Amino acid sequence: MSPFRLTRTLPKDATDAALRADVRHGLTQTPRTLPPKWFYDAHGSRLFNRITELPAYYPFIAERELLRAHAGDIAQATGARTLIELGSGSSEKTRYLLDALPGLHTYLPVDVSESALRHAAQVLINEHPDLHVHALVADFTSTLTLPPAPGPRLVAFLGSTIGNLLPAERASFLTSVRTLLSPGDFLLLGADLVKDPAQMVAAYDDTATGITAAFNKNVLSVINRELGADFDPDAFEHVALWDAAREWIEMRLRSRTAQSVKIPALDLVVDFADGEDLRTEISAKFRRSGLRAELAHSGLELAAWFSTPDARFALALATPHGRAATPLPAGQVTACVR
Repeated sequence: MSPFRLTRTLPKDATDAALRADVRHGLTQTPRTLPPKWFYDAHGSRLFNRITELPAYYPFIAERELLRAHAGDIAQATGARTLIELGSGSSEKTRYLLDALPGLHTYLPVDVSESALRHAAQVLINEHPDLHVHALVADFTSTLTLPPAPGPRLVAFLGSTIGNLLPAERASFLTSVRTLLSPGDFLLLGADLVKDPAQMVAAYDDTATGITAAFNKNVLSVINRELGADFDPDAFEHVALWDAAREWIEMRLRSRTAQSVKIPALDLVVDFADGEDLRTEISAKFRRSGLRAELAHSGLELAAWFSTPDARFALALATPHGRAATPLPAGQVTACVR
């Protein structure tokens, strides 16, 4: 069995320090915000897994089907010997790429959760005994230093997580990824596309089951547990709406009444007005032309575009400027628009 390596680049107390900084910053500004990464403790991750099983939550299903259908095309275009996955989590959908890359030597999953990395790596090594797995405990939104690994390299950023970043954050992130890429390397992005607003809102507001509302409110439970706060989740209602001007979905928690919340670990009291919103997530939706422009601004060139037949979701394959993907066989061009 190939050895498993794990490198920690985050200090042991980095998560606590980041939570404190994000809560203080987000709850003392107007409008109030919190980053979506704090949804995902163990309970939040279980809730999100249930969300991915809901019929209305199309992004997970659509991306999985695209990977299943086009992993071979991506493998042929990239010839990757190293797969780097940012925000790897359980690495579930990555298996389609691992199975399709016959010359793959190394898998580098990057995540803030050491336990998730260890669990996923053990499963993958059992399935691919010749695969070298070097896991990195790191924050992909910060500067990354990758260990040596054979090229060409494919960096995968799936789940349309790119949409959770504000435009300036996206530009910074894509520029940082560009610095990781050498000639012949590739970036694979999962991108949720602009479509009927009702369909998009329904994916984030399952009123019948209430799972997404519970997932949204879980961020308050995380702050209560970690920082000794006294948020009452029932005093907030889940809101999902479409911002047509910015072309993104917003998830919010709306205060049902005027209330004060104490956060002892920060020596902070936060006063919410009746009806005041706390934004907990944005999920930007993309158009091919817009994403192409964002990539170009960061020094990346859109090399291939795999979209679902109903144009709900896409996988965008990009390269450093001047490096084109390997041409695909005739008959696949309609699925891979350059």
